[in-house]
Amino acid sequence: MGQPEIQPAEPTPKGVAGDHLEKAHSVTEYVDLNTNLEAKIKNPLKGIPYEQLMHDVQEFAVEKGLEEHIALLRKGALVAQDPTNYRYITGPEALDEAEKKALEEEVTHRWRLPKRLFLTIATCSIGAAVQGWDQTGTNGANIFFPEIYGIGGNSARDRLILGVVNAGPYIGSAFLGCWLSDPINNWLGRRGVIFISAHFCIWPLFGSALSHNWQQQLVNRLLMGIGMGVKASTVPIYAAENAPASIRGALVMSWQMWTAFGIFLGTAFNLAVYNTGSNNWRYMLGAPFIPAVPLVVMIYFCPESPRWYMKKNKYPKAWESMNVLRNNPIQVARDIYYIHAQLNIERQLTQHSTYISRFTELFTIPRVRRANIAAFTVMIAQQMCGINIIAFYSTTIFKESGYTEFQAMLCSFGFGLVNWLFSFPAFWTIDTFGRRSLLLFTFPQMMWTLLAAGLCTLLPISTTRTALVALFVFLFAAFYSPGEGPVPFTYSAEVYPLSHREVGMGFAVATCLFWAAILGITFPFLLERAGTVGAFGCYAAFNAVAFIMIFFLVPETKQRTLEELDYVFAVPMKKFASYQLGTALPWWCRRWLLFQRDAVLTPFYHNDNEDEQEHQHQQQKQTSHHSSDIPFVHTSAYESKKLD
Repeated sequence: MGQPEIQPAEPTPKGVAGDHLEKAHSVTEYVDLNTNLEAKIKNPLKGIPYEQLMHDVQEFAVEKGLEEHIALLRKGALVAQDPTNYRYITGPEALDEAEKKALEEEVTHRWRLPKRLFLTIATCSIGAAVQGWDQTGTNGANIFFPEIYGIGGNSARDRLILGVVNAGPYIGSAFLGCWLSDPINNWLGRRGVIFISAHFCIWPLFGSALSHNWQQQLVNRLLMGIGMGVKASTVPIYAAENAPASIRGALVMSWQMWTAFGIFLGTAFNLAVYNTGSNNWRYMLGAPFIPAVPLVVMIYFCPESPRWYMKKNKYPKAWESMNVLRNNPIQVARDIYYIHAQLNIERQLTQHSTYISRFTELFTIPRVRRANIAAFTVMIAQQMCGINIIAFYSTTIFKESGYTEFQAMLCSFGFGLVNWLFSFPAFWTIDTFGRRSLLLFTFPQMMWTLLAAGLCTLLPISTTRTALVALFVFLFAAFYSPGEGPVPFTYSAEVYPLSHREVGMGFAVATCLFWAAILGITFPFLLERAGTVGAFGCYAAFNAVAFIMIFFLVPETKQRTLEELDYVFAVPMKKFASYQLGTALPWWCRRWLLFQRDAVLTPFYHNDNEDEQEHQHQQQKQTSHHSSDIPFVHTSAYESKKLD
């Protein structure tokens, strides 16, 4: 039987009222990405009638040079329109068993991924290891090179110069490297940026090892910082754009896991070369170039980000790239068409933008500003928590606590090992427990462990004192690693719309590294004036402040597509904060302080599909006594067809 004539339903595509989303249909429903008062996660394809959707797909394929994939795109568009009911698609667009299995395994076997995606994540992980090792070169060298450079005294001048030299990479990153990310990404793509940045993590390291005075050392560390800033602003974005939504957090958080591994390698190498003679500190400063070499090579074997290609209107290349990052072409078709539909909405935010206008819009467009505030919060919290006072100066801190030089370096090695090992729990919890939940759980723990470590330094010098200081520093690292360690870069890489992703990530990373530089410069003074207990107590208080900021300013992003986050950050921050204070906090008190197990937390966000399924489920329950043996089937646009 043929298809019946379908009365054209009133279309409900999303976009700017009176404008065109695609050539095939006009827009009748206005979706404001700046004010989502209902806190609904909307599907931009929902409500488009079957024939109109198929016409849109035809126009899209012809316009973007994807005619050979029209049949797959028709299927993919229907799956994207109603992701949970792909099994019930019938007619010409019915999925075969292999396609159904691929979509099912996204849920049941989330880690069954293509080899090229694993290669991409491995390459990003090497880039992160470079970042971590770069941070720890001076950790061990700090107790050697100041005397050689003539800045080893206790004068304010010597303390300031030492702080500036240690903070050199972060100064270079915050003031130049991070801000180059947007234009270089625009010209060269994600892979090109990573290739260029890797060179800045090789050659300045040789210069650092060969420097004969602090001025030369500072120049080389500033150059290294340019590479660190560009790389840190790009690698998490690259990983986020390539990863499926269900495990994006785990794959992107590999940045922090392998940064922690790089810190561990740095402390291990510093310990290994301790007894190599008077030039041991030169080896410590130069060795971080080692992992940058395979990074330069491996990035050529990785696919470019499909979203970057789509941003550049290179859809055939985007298809090729996505095809090696997904297990089945149906996933490629679904993702390409869904991303395209959402990109059309994002173009509400920026038309004919420039680098300066995009930066300005980080603070002026409400949807982007909310993402920017959340990213700023998690990034500055990484410095407020006090981790880098340990990463920069753990050897110095342990030495001040009564250890010998070798014992202090051994404890720094222990810190690096704990920091890396305890990042693994986040691999399994960041996409289930969630980014926000990890932060809210770990910040109070970091606060008390840091305070305890400082208070232990008041004990008389003894084996007990040194052991307790080390214990609480290690506990601090154990709580940092699955929480504030992996979350900031993962979170910041995903919250911005594609139109502002590079400049937004540049701002977020610049925030983090600028305050790391301030911390590196000021900590020697703080340690001298306030002592270890005062310095640790100061950062314990900062942990409490960071906890409050995260509670009110940082929404959850787990298991949302990058495009769905447009609607998360379209919710006014005042409405989100009001929910946290008036609903979430009372529920937490009832559940965990009063032990009321029946306390229920009303969810803040609502998904279009979830709401519709719940409504139909209620209807089914009401009529179940009439048709108890008929299975529940969700109705969507494709079911309006008359089937053969």
